[in-house]
Amino acid sequence: MRYIHDRITVDPDLCNGKPTIRGLRLTVQTVLEFLAAGDTVEDILESYPFLEAADVQACLHFASENLAHQDFVGHAA
Repeated sequence: MRYIHDRITVDPDLCNGKPTIRGLRLTVQTVLEFLAAGDTVEDILESYPFLEAADVQACLHFASENLAHQDFVGHAA
């Protein structure tokens, strides 16, 4: 397992190698999907009591950093 952000980890044997939160079986993608669906940070923390608010913030930061490094020129909208 390696840390790719302060709270985001990647382990090829966990969740098919997708980025997860602190090596737990919860992907960054799942947290972002909850937020996109309108759930609040408080909703997510209530559903996943092992999470901390800083974990959710780390997911947002991770997504932002990855988008900043993407090249969207020439891609269909």
